[in-house]
Amino acid sequence: MHVVATAGHVDHGKSALVRALTDMDPDRWAEEKRRGLTIDLGFVWTTLPSGTDLAFVDVPGHEKFLGNMLAGVGPAPVVIFVVAADEGWQEQSTDHRDAVRALDIRHGLIALTRADRADATRRAEVTAQVRHELAGTALADAPLVEVSAHTGEGIAQMRQVLDEVLAQVPAPDPQARVRVWIDRAFSVKGAGTVVTGTLSAGTLRVGDKLELASPDDTRAVEVRGLHSENMAHQVLEPTSRVAVNLRGISADAIHRGHSLLSLGAWELVEQIDVRRTFGQDFYELPQNIVVHIGTAGLEAHVRPLSADYARLSLAHPLPLQLLDRFVVRSPGGRHVSAGVQVIDVYPPELNRRGAARRRAEELELLVDASPSATSTPAASPSPFTDPTAYVQRVGYVPVGKLQRAGFAVGDPAAPPQGIIAFRQWWIAAREITRWKNQLLVALGKHTQDNPLAAGMPRKAAMDALDLQEDALLGIAVAAAKVEQVDGVLRLPGHKVDLGAAEASVAKLEAWLADDPFAAPEADELQELRLGAKQLAAAENAGRLLRLGQGIVLLPGAPQEAKKRIAQLEQPFTLSAARKALSTTRRVAIPLLEYLDEQGITRRLDGGLRELR
Repeated sequence: MHVVATAGHVDHGKSALVRALTDMDPDRWAEEKRRGLTIDLGFVWTTLPSGTDLAFVDVPGHEKFLGNMLAGVGPAPVVIFVVAADEGWQEQSTDHRDAVRALDIRHGLIALTRADRADATRRAEVTAQVRHELAGTALADAPLVEVSAHTGEGIAQMRQVLDEVLAQVPAPDPQARVRVWIDRAFSVKGAGTVVTGTLSAGTLRVGDKLELASPDDTRAVEVRGLHSENMAHQVLEPTSRVAVNLRGISADAIHRGHSLLSLGAWELVEQIDVRRTFGQDFYELPQNIVVHIGTAGLEAHVRPLSADYARLSLAHPLPLQLLDRFVVRSPGGRHVSAGVQVIDVYPPELNRRGAARRRAEELELLVDASPSATSTPAASPSPFTDPTAYVQRVGYVPVGKLQRAGFAVGDPAAPPQGIIAFRQWWIAAREITRWKNQLLVALGKHTQDNPLAAGMPRKAAMDALDLQEDALLGIAVAAAKVEQVDGVLRLPGHKVDLGAAEASVAKLEAWLADDPFAAPEADELQELRLGAKQLAAAENAGRLLRLGQGIVLLPGAPQEAKKRIAQLEQPFTLSAARKALSTTRRVAIPLLEYLDEQGITRRLDGGLRELR
């Protein structure tokens, strides 16, 4: 299926044209039929001579309903631009042209309607006028068909030309993430909540779990059923007009401008950087504007960075990606003021004097340095979707975050030059250098401030480097070539400075060297002035081993105990072990429990043990 929207001045025959093409009336409301004026969006469909399935979104042309018009054109990839042959180009024609231009709709055709009311000379005049007004836009060279819904002139040709235009439209990606801008929500008896919209990319299936994004929150919903053109489907691919029956939400909670999204695939953002594509520059626009994207229309605050770049603060979050297009108009205004394009959904803070000017200069340099600056847009990717500058700016970022923003990630395992791929992150190479230097400085300071400590705890090191992920600290540790021992980090060759305790520890070492299991009593340790802090420092330095119940031995005591116990008949008793070690129960019990924990011995029934 293809989806085509109409555009053009009020009363130039848009609805009459699609009625003639489809034999269906796009005007749904009694008020529209009574007044003969399209007020809201209409949806009809037909099959072209080639067999192509085609759905129309018919939009109102009156200036009072510009918001409705933009909601209809916003998600559509193709447009029929309508100008009446007898009246020619009118004021609202300009607004609709500017809307199509702002939304970057690149495929379409021109319908010169009411041809029965104009002679050949008048038709030629209006054709020239239309070509002049569309010069410089994507529709400048679009095919033009003279038609009359009243007489049927040109209708068959219009259907043929539509076939030719649609054959040139690039095929959408059925594997892409889903973003359906909702244009209607209602309840159906026996079915429940139904929403409609245009599926421009991705695939919908019955049973899919999706996110419904609204100004207030994002909630999970399930696809209960799918319809298109009044027919039920299990699967719908792009581009399609879709009616989605949702489970888990009331229709009253859903409105035009809300969106259905693939789970976890979109970033909902309130602050973005944009560039002007045409129209009033950002210094000319009011500070508060109205922006339109998809079917959403909302207020936004403008902070100019330059004439061509600005920071927009949206009234509520939207699911946006890089290169999305907005239509801009003034509050209460009935005309298009400008077109803008999203160029950053993760913009940096502007909290210093001159930050706005410097940000604009950065964006200009980004464009100037890009290969696309000297080639056509179709031939080269946009500099704004190249993730290199963003990763360099923030240091490191999960690849999923880049993908949600719309960056051109490609193969996550093959990042651009200057970026390192590690698990789910892309890391700027210079960021790793910075981590290394910061870690060495932090370890040096920690050693100076804590001479009795065995090293710096990993959590403290992460705080010093401002890291949220422990795995990233491992990269810094490897780059700095520091030691990791028992959950702490230390400089290579680091020795714990026992300071005033050095002499006492040396006495204790000599004591235990003569009698390895003659652990000192508490009063003897106190006499040596060895408290918990000093003993911990000595243990961290590899000088002593502390067991339960206050027992202090040399680090080699467990191996010496194993050697002596090996001489005993297996299994052995506590008493036999005590005698072999020439020690007391006070020492033997915690020592044997330690040997059990280390897997050197194994406890059996009846208080017996054996070497493993």
